[in-house]
Formats: sequence, structure tokens, C-alpha cells
Amino acid sequence: MKASLAPGIRLITSFSRDSWYRGFILLLTFLFYTAYHLSRKPISIVKSELHRNCSGLIHPADLNITNNVTWCNWAPFDQDNYKTLFGVLDNSFLVAYAIGMFFSGIFGERLPLRYYLSVGMLMSGLFTCLFGLGFYWKIHSLGYYAVIQVFNGLMQTTGWPAVVACVGNWFGKGKRGFIMGVWNSHTSVGNILGSLIAGVFVSSAWGLSFIVPGLIIASTGVLCFFFLVEKPEDVDCSPPQHHNDLESGETEPLLQSPSHVANGSITAAPVEMPEIAAGRSEAISFCGALSIPGVVEFSLCLLFAKLVSYTFLYWLPLYISNVAHFEAKEAGDMSTLFDVGGIVGGIMAGLVSDYTGGRATTCCVMLLAAAPMLFLYNHIGQRSLGTTIGMLLVCGGLVNGPYALITTAVSADLGTHESLRGNSRALSTVTAIIDGTGSVGAALGPLLAGLISPSGWNNVFYMLISADVLACLFLSRLVFKEAQGWCGRIPRIRGYKET
Repeated sequence: MKASLAPGIRLITSFSRDSWYRGFILLLTFLFYTAYHLSRKPISIVKSELHRNCSGLIHPADLNITNNVTWCNWAPFDQDNYKTLFGVLDNSFLVAYAIGMFFSGIFGERLPLRYYLSVGMLMSGLFTCLFGLGFYWKIHSLGYYAVIQVFNGLMQTTGWPAVVACVGNWFGKGKRGFIMGVWNSHTSVGNILGSLIAGVFVSSAWGLSFIVPGLIIASTGVLCFFFLVEKPEDVDCSPPQHHNDLESGETEPLLQSPSHVANGSITAAPVEMPEIAAGRSEAISFCGALSIPGVVEFSLCLLFAKLVSYTFLYWLPLYISNVAHFEAKEAGDMSTLFDVGGIVGGIMAGLVSDYTGGRATTCCVMLLAAAPMLFLYNHIGQRSLGTTIGMLLVCGGLVNGPYALITTAVSADLGTHESLRGNSRALSTVTAIIDGTGSVGAALGPLLAGLISPSGWNNVFYMLISADVLACLFLSRLVFKEAQGWCGRIPRIRGYKET
């Protein structure tokens, strides 16, 4: 008589080989993009240390003090225009990132993802470390730090199109919103870890706040080289189903297919639902990707949604420090609550959009709800510790939820759209267009915050609220078509009807 298998072994054998590989790739790409965001975060934490009020500090006896207020600051950020200089650093990174993103998708479609990601992470780690070495080399040139930020921004563009393309290769339509909602928490996890790691060193040796994250992302680049598998076919796993099966009844209004009128009623036009063809090697053109229904609308929406998210990413610790009078480390730790809320918001956005089939509507509702919450946070968010925590969690969820949904599930939906007729090499280009357009907003947000903040933080929040409203307006056509699908006016199958 055979001995019964141990419960742990039964659990392991209950998953298929395909399932294990998919789980492994999901975990691996999660670690990769966590490292990307982890290495971006230190600059926002270190800002509070580069410029602070030194009048209450005891200065070394051997130091000749000429200005009692700025003696502890790091030149050139010891002047009154320090916010403008911080804005220069932010935009050196973000403008380079936005420009590079449009080219990154093109390269990502044509180069092996394993090599592309590995080199990108190694080079990003190098430039992150070089920024921190400025502390030990006693470099006080704005040009040095700005140039480092430019090159780092270009290297960081290797990450997003490549990891989304890889995940899209392994996971089909199914519960993509939920799976990618959970997976996209890497953004917030990276921000949280980056804040905590930078916070450990910021008050003693801020150079390590960059060097340690730089070494971490370089290490993940080595991990990528040895373990990443681009496609299921490479290890004899089954490719996923990228399109809905009409006979199964799994339908959704995103990207409605063309329909025609027959006998006075609207009926769906016959649509060929091909599997992704592994052998098809022709990469999609930039204009071809733009012509996919929904790409332009979601790209413009993300421009304003990412404007809000990245303004918080780069300026929230300084805002908390200035308004609530926290020290640099405390402000950095408190700002992580915004990212904790973002994790929950991204998962909820994915769940709701999977259940309703309304990607655009889910984004629009969350953006509309975020506007009054931002107003309330600015006016009552610092009254007590409990209020601060609660408002940061809620605002983080509402601001980052739509951003997470668009950059993951929506990008994957559009990158495997049925109009591509099975072309498997569109994911990276489509993702790069959407995220590249969003990155323009990511560059504008911190820049505008730097220019507006001297006139008062209230004006910064009015700018953020306006951006949320504009993001909603760009989705209005898609929301209307999703509503038509729910009301039975048009067939609820994958794809928007083009008019």
C-alpha cells in the first residue's frame, strides 16, 4: 500500500508546469520593476537634507560660518532658489525618461528582452551610484547631478515596456486586471523600500541613499540575465489566450469591434480571433500602434494622471516636512503611506474593471473621486496624525489606481488587440507610447510644482485637481461607449466600435 503524499508535496504537484513558470516570471518581473522604482525614490528623500534650516543646529567648532541659516546645506542647493534647482534635477531625469520611452518600445520589440533589461538595470545602477558618489567626491556642481539624472532617465526607460511585454507574453486576457493590479504593486513597493533605505542614511551620509539602491538594481540586472524567460514557447509551455472566446460568453466592452446594422438591429461583425502567432516577426510601426482604438485616449489620460502621481512621488516628503514640520527621515517614512494606499488602489481598480469590463469607467470614477480628496488633504490633512495617515492612504489609492490600471491591464489589452491579427510584437511599442505620453506629464508635474510652490502649496494642489479633471475628460468617449455596452446598445465584445 502506497504511503500518502505529504500535504506540501500534494500542494506542489497540484500546479502544472505552466503554472509554476508563470508564477516564476510574475515574481521575477515584479522584483525587476521594484528595483527600478526603488532607485528613483532617493532624490525625493534627500531633498530635505540638501536644503534645511541650519539655525537650530550646532555647527562644528573648526567650521568658519558665514551664514547661520544655510551652513549645513549642500551647495548649490543652499540658495533661496533651491526649489527651482530641485526642479531642474527632477526634470533632467523625467524629460529624458519621457523622450527615451518612445524609442525604448521600438528597441524592445527588436532586441531580446533578457539582454535589454539586464543592460538597462546595470547601467541604471551605475548612474544611481554616481549621483551618490558626488557626496564622497564633494561635488557641488549642478551640471554634474543634472547630467547623471539625464543618463539615468534614459536607462530607466528600458524597464517598463520590457516587463509589460514579458508579462503579456505569459498571461492572457482572463483576470488580467486583477493579476496585473497585484503585480503592479511593485511600483508602490519600490517607492516604499526606496524611501526606507534612503531614510536610513539620509541624515548621516546621503550618498549611501543612492549607492545602496544603485547596487540593488544592478544586482537584479544580473538576476535577469541568468533567469528571465521571454516567452512560454522558449521552455515548451503553452502560450496564453489573448482574446475573448465569443462562445464562452466572456465578453467586455473595452475596444469594441466593428458592428453593422442588420434588419434594424445592431449585430456584431464577424471577427477572427487568432492566437498570438509565435512565428510572426514583423514589429508594429509607431503609427500602426497609434491607430489601435483607445491608444490615444488612454495615453492622454495617463499624461495627466501621471502628472499627479509623480508630483507626489518627488514632492510629497518636502511638502510634509514644510507643512507638518517633520524631519527628513520622518517625512520620508510618512510619505510611504501614499504608496501603501496605491497598492490597494491598483488592486481594486483591476478587480472592478475585470468584474464590470469597464476599464475607462473605472479610471474615470477614481479620478473624479481623487479631486475632492486632494482638496481635503491639503486643507485638513495635517490636523492630526490619524487624519494625515487616513488621507494619505485614501489619496494614494485614488491617484495611483487609474495610473496602475492604464499602464498594466489596459496597455496589455491594447497591445494584444484583435486588429493586430496575431502580431505578438506590438506589446512593447503600445506600452511605450502610452507610458511615454504619461511620462510627459510626469516631467511637467514636478516642474510645475517647483515653479508654483513658492506662491503657496494651495496653488500646487489646485493644479493637481485640474489635472485629474482633464484626465477624466479624455476618457469621456470611451466611458460613453462602455455605458452603451452595459445598456445593450452595442455588442459587449472586446474592442471599441470605430465611428
